[in-house]
Amino acid sequence: MKQKPTLKIIAKELDVSVSTVSKALRDSKEISEDTKQKVRAFAKLYNYKPNNIALSLKNRKTKTLGVIIPEIVHHFFTTVISGIENYANQRGYNVIVGLSDESFDREVLNLEMLANGSIDGFIISLAKETLQKKDYHHLIETIDQGIPIVMFDRVLDEISCDKVVVDDVETSGKAVQKLIDSGAKNIAIITTEDYVSVGRLRTEGYQQTLVKNGITPSENLILRIDDQFNSDDLLGHLENQMDQFIKTKQIDAIFAVNELYAITAMKAARHLGFRIPEDLQVIGFTDGVLSKHAYPPLTTVSQHGKEMGKQAAELLIDRLEKETDQQDDHYRTVIVKTDIIERETTQAVD
Repeated sequence: MKQKPTLKIIAKELDVSVSTVSKALRDSKEISEDTKQKVRAFAKLYNYKPNNIALSLKNRKTKTLGVIIPEIVHHFFTTVISGIENYANQRGYNVIVGLSDESFDREVLNLEMLANGSIDGFIISLAKETLQKKDYHHLIETIDQGIPIVMFDRVLDEISCDKVVVDDVETSGKAVQKLIDSGAKNIAIITTEDYVSVGRLRTEGYQQTLVKNGITPSENLILRIDDQFNSDDLLGHLENQMDQFIKTKQIDAIFAVNELYAITAMKAARHLGFRIPEDLQVIGFTDGVLSKHAYPPLTTVSQHGKEMGKQAAELLIDRLEKETDQQDDHYRTVIVKTDIIERETTQAVD
């Protein structure tokens, strides 16, 4: 066996369930002595070492969920946490939140620290660095030990688990279509590097909608922001980057894949003398506090973060409360509906 042995691999080799293997390794009275001996022999042969932290997590029901998010200041994530807590509390569960701060190492550390026997399962939105590194060992090991994970917003097709998302391609298409219907002809997009799944998908929706309307997408009108410019002490550099982009392009509209990019682009445009929305229309993604209080108030896509959090908590708790023998590998992906909140940065459609 070339790959690292896991409970699932042992179960497959012996033609038994993951639950049976787990119970056999814990010397459960529910498992026959013959089966225990076979499981132990196989585990010893292939030098299988159980994740004791993960096993303690699985074996103790604490009615507590762990939530790991990339950042806490982002309005979207705070609304998701609110949705998780509201629903979890109704079902008798508590919530502990960990912050990765977009760091792979901190995400791994948070997962390990929370998985100390006090958490029953996890809800997670992946750090940008995890997506960039494409190292998912911590997620795979957790799931292989039978610990449920629900991903939301930033998810991975490569990981089999329950997920809660919005249709980023379709939703971005609706936003761009609104700009086109409002008279925009030269629409730019301010987005992330492609390794961030939501940025890549929203860019795809932008490009597809242009093509549907007979407009040839141009790389010249795509500004991909390096993550380093997202930190508080470099926001001036972010504004300068957008200033240069807007100054050198002949554009009449901007679609930004998040609230920060949209607000910063508006600020840069005003400094250049653009009137919004008369000269430049702007739509952002995520209907947060900044959008409501921007000048002028920003037209945005609402992801309904509370509903996303509620759905994630429901998926996780339902899986936790299934009987062990009823667990299966049928995972669900819930797509949360989005809406465009019209304010004053777009023109009314005739």
